[in-house]
Amino acid sequence: MAIALGPTLEAAAVPTQAALVDGRVVFICAIAIAVGIAAAFIAQALIHLIYFCTNISFYGKPSFLPGSPEQNHLGLFVIVIPVIGALLVGFMARYGSKAIRGHGIPEAMEQVLLNESRIPPRITFLKPISSAISIGTGGPFGAEGPIIATGGALGSLVGQVLSTTAMERKTLLAAGAAAGMAATFGSPVSAVLLAIELLLFEFRPRSLVPVALAASAAAGVRVLFEGTQPVFPMPDLITPSGMAMIIYVVLGALIGVASVGVTRIVYAIEDAFEEIPIHWMWWPAIGAVFVGVIGYFYPRTLGVGYANITHTISNDWPLKLVATLCLMKFISWSIALGSGTSGGTLAPLFTIGSGLGLLLGAAAQHLLPAASVDLRIAALVGMAAMFAGASRALLASVVFAFETTLQPLGLLPLLGGCTASFLVSCLLMRNSIMTEKIARRGVRVPAEYSADFLDSILVRDQTSVGIVSLAAEDTIGTIRAWITAGGPGTTHQGYPLVDAAGHLVGVLTRRDLLDPKVSLAAKLRDLLKRPPSIVYADCSLREAADHMVNHNIGRLPVIERKTGQLIGMITRSDLLSAHRRRLQDTHQPAPGRWQRERK
Repeated sequence: MAIALGPTLEAAAVPTQAALVDGRVVFICAIAIAVGIAAAFIAQALIHLIYFCTNISFYGKPSFLPGSPEQNHLGLFVIVIPVIGALLVGFMARYGSKAIRGHGIPEAMEQVLLNESRIPPRITFLKPISSAISIGTGGPFGAEGPIIATGGALGSLVGQVLSTTAMERKTLLAAGAAAGMAATFGSPVSAVLLAIELLLFEFRPRSLVPVALAASAAAGVRVLFEGTQPVFPMPDLITPSGMAMIIYVVLGALIGVASVGVTRIVYAIEDAFEEIPIHWMWWPAIGAVFVGVIGYFYPRTLGVGYANITHTISNDWPLKLVATLCLMKFISWSIALGSGTSGGTLAPLFTIGSGLGLLLGAAAQHLLPAASVDLRIAALVGMAAMFAGASRALLASVVFAFETTLQPLGLLPLLGGCTASFLVSCLLMRNSIMTEKIARRGVRVPAEYSADFLDSILVRDQTSVGIVSLAAEDTIGTIRAWITAGGPGTTHQGYPLVDAAGHLVGVLTRRDLLDPKVSLAAKLRDLLKRPPSIVYADCSLREAADHMVNHNIGRLPVIERKTGQLIGMITRSDLLSAHRRRLQDTHQPAPGRWQRERK
């Protein structure tokens, strides 16, 4: 039945202006804090489970006290221990979940991008257990990767149990992951930055606040267990000189080249395992043979090796020992990771990077003694720059090195060195060690996070002026005759209807006007069946675009909010043309001042 009186402007559908935060965000914050606390306790449980597996495997005693494979007296039998652990991990991966393979962060990224942040619940249990077995039997990995993956799985599980949106599940996943990292290293700020750079792909209050609260809560729980001492304590640094700063930046660039090489070698080894004509369940055991052999000759390569990082950045060891450890750790870790076992990448990258940094710093010290290069700073820069180049988490790398050492004088060299490494890595390698695996599966991972361009432009600045409006009291016959005659405006696909005072009463499409079922005597007002969808002139193009999507329409009348007057129409074509300015700002440099003056 036709509406006798056209809909009024008060009944029009208008865009919803979203607040930065609301009551729903507060609810997610409360859940994120609970997830953060739970992730911190899980982290403690996993660390002690690794100790238990280590003590059982290498010393034959059931103890949850800290232990390291380095002091074992097993002789040649030490080669067998990693193989046994790898066989167990392979069995769990085949009959439990294939997702436990690898270091966990790429898998979490893939779930964020493709599966609305839904991680299978069994990963919450299988990942930490498999990692504890792998690392506890000598796997050359860090505990942080599995803890981050487990925390993310926990956050995703909570998001699936509760009634949440995909964005809220992503936030809870990132909150759990950040909490896992904060609980491992006592580094809540870098944990939040890592979540932003690798999982959230955005910087918004509604996602940032819950993640930050979760990381803070996890770090607080860690203090109860571990105290406030830094994870990697080192002697106090001295203020670097200007020449030394230049060397640290160059050192960072060289480490960036190394990070590219490390990433490519790891994936080359992974490709080589793909060619082995046996089921992938057995690959970790093959890789573990190399781990065991190397561990027999160099026991320091077995297990997490956090103490190795502390000794390197403190310059406690001879250069020959550091060089040997760096090389052997890389060989052992890259083969083990390429075989598809379960373990983390952060600690091995830190070990390799700190060792390379120390060696490059020693070379610079020998060649340029007047530069006053501090080998401890060189090692610290190398540690962070390796991770910055390999993972592309620039800010997280810089802040992490500070939070885990509490050495403020290292911040400036860290920023310069990590940025140089990041730059070189971006120039030489398209994907990072975190994204290469999922990129090969056809998943596109966001690499640049910028403000929404459409959100920065007002509707009034992009509105088509000089619109053709129709009088609501005109008849269909009159309008069809006008369209048939041709002329300006007769080819438009939509027309706003206005009353005698010029106020909008509705919108009709060209199809409505030419419908043969409609009587020629019918007034245009009679064809209106629902209130119009409008947008105010002071709304953003993002709000207009979302409004079009929500109502499945291609054009919106633009209304001046104060006067209620119709001032124009905005279409999908107008939204696309708005991007022309963005492309010009990005790719078309303006003439320099000297060029303008010459003209």
